[in-house]
Amino acid sequence: MNIELKEISTFFETEYPLNKDGLRKLLSSFKMENFKKGTHILKAGTEEKHLRFLNKGAIREYYATSDKETNINFYTKPQFITDLSSFNADSKTKKHQETLSQTQLLSIDKSAFRELLNEYDCGKSFIDLSFQQLLKQKELFEYNRITKTAEELYNELFIYRPNWLEKIPQYHIASYLNITPETLSRIRKRIS
Repeated sequence: MNIELKEISTFFETEYPLNKDGLRKLLSSFKMENFKKGTHILKAGTEEKHLRFLNKGAIREYYATSDKETNINFYTKPQFITDLSSFNADSKTKKHQETLSQTQLLSIDKSAFRELLNEYDCGKSFIDLSFQQLLKQKELFEYNRITKTAEELYNELFIYRPNWLEKIPQYHIASYLNITPETLSRIRKRIS
């Protein structure tokens, strides 16, 4: 198997089992793209036209206003990073995505992906399961933001997302926690 497709193949085999022919055809349709650190791969106000899989690297996802950026997610392990709402509804996204390191993505054009979905029914389960996971993640994120302190949220990152703390700059982590970098520094001192 092509080394660039190893991570995505493993992902599908464990997360979304598809029939072998459908999986083979899907994997052969992905194109590899490399991006430099600081590259915007998705901008608010544009339509998500590709299904994108993070093969290597780190990406931040955020909302932006004229005076503030707020991080809402980080991607540091092989997984899909597509804004599925925009992708599925043919609508404009409200999110931005920026590479935080050298990044390698695998992508497939939306129309080619939809053709595969029509040809192989099992692809529909991928979309359904992806949306279920997205909604579950969003609900948990909102609940945590409302009910937990910044220190409790940081402790959860320490337990459940240690790779974020290793790979993501601290000022981005502070934005994610909706606190200043100085407050994050004080929390880190108290915990260590």
